[in-house]
Amino acid sequence: MSATAFDMQLLEDLRPELTSFCYRMLGSIDDADDAVQDTCIRVWQSWDSFRHESSHKTWIYRIASNVCLDKLRKAKRRTLPVDLSDPATAIIAPRDTLPESSWIWVAPDFAENPEHAMMRKDTLQLCFLALLQTLPPRQRAVLILKDVFEWPSKLIAETLGMSAAAVNSALQRARESINRTNLRSDELSRMDVEPDQELLTRYVEAFEQFDIDALVSLFHEEGCMSMPPFAMWVRGKDDLFKFFSLTRSHCEGSRFIPVTVNGGYPAYAQYMPSEEESILVPWGIHVIEVRDNKILHVQNFIHTKLFERFGLPTHINR
Repeated sequence: MSATAFDMQLLEDLRPELTSFCYRMLGSIDDADDAVQDTCIRVWQSWDSFRHESSHKTWIYRIASNVCLDKLRKAKRRTLPVDLSDPATAIIAPRDTLPESSWIWVAPDFAENPEHAMMRKDTLQLCFLALLQTLPPRQRAVLILKDVFEWPSKLIAETLGMSAAAVNSALQRARESINRTNLRSDELSRMDVEPDQELLTRYVEAFEQFDIDALVSLFHEEGCMSMPPFAMWVRGKDDLFKFFSLTRSHCEGSRFIPVTVNGGYPAYAQYMPSEEESILVPWGIHVIEVRDNKILHVQNFIHTKLFERFGLPTHINR
C-alpha cells in the first residue's frame, strides 16, 4: 500500500525538526535542506517496505541520519574563521576565500514554536555548532539526539543501528571531547544571552552612516570582526579602524534589515550599493555577539544565497 495523506502529513510535520537535526549535523542550512529533501524522497520510495518494527518517526530519523552520515563521509570539517587562523597581522582588504563547504553558516528559524527541545538557543549557537563539527559523525548524531533532542539511549540505538551500550560509550566520548576542546569561537561567544537592543541600534546607525569612530567605539578593546568565506579576520580597535577605513568605498551607503538567526538570535542583513544608483543588493548577514554591553565579535556571513533562504528581498531601494 502506498503512503496515505496522513502519513505524508506526519513527514511534513517532522520537517522543521528534521531540518534542525540535519543543520546541527552538517553546519550548513543549504546542506540541511538538501538532506531533508533526500530523506523525504527515500521515505516516499521506501514506504511500501516499512515493516512497522519501529515507529514511523524512528524510521524517518534513521533515514535522515544515514543521509547525513553519507554526506559527512565525503566532507571536510566545517569551521569558523576565528578557529581556523590567528587574526590578521597586516590589515588589507580581504581577498582570499575558501569554498562555501569550508564554513559553518547561519540559519533562519526552523519552526514557529520555540518551546520545542530542538529549538533551544544554546544548542544553535554558532560556537556550539563549531564544537559539534569537531566530533566524528556518529558521535555527533548521538550527542544531538541525546543532549539536544533528549531521546532515550534505547531509541537512539534503534535509530542509528547501534547497541544501547555503544550509544552510551559514544555519548561519553563525545561529551569528553566537547569539554576538552578549546575553540576561540567558544571563548568569543561567552556573551550576554540577549544583546542590548540600544547597542544593536547604535551599531546599525553607525554602520549605515559609516561613522568609523562611532562604529569602533562600540567594540571591546579586543573586539573582532570575521567575514566568511574570507579566512582573514580582524581583532582590536586599532585594526578594526584600519579595516573599516579600507572598506569604506565598498560599504558606505549600506542599509540593514533586521532578521533572527539560529533559534531567534537578533542579526542584520546588509544591503550594499550596486551599479544601479537606486538599488542596494544583498551582501552579508551580521551576527553581533555582545559582552558587558560592548561588541565582542561581529560575524558577517557573506553568502548572498542565504538571503533567499531567509525570505529576504533580492534588492531594496536606496
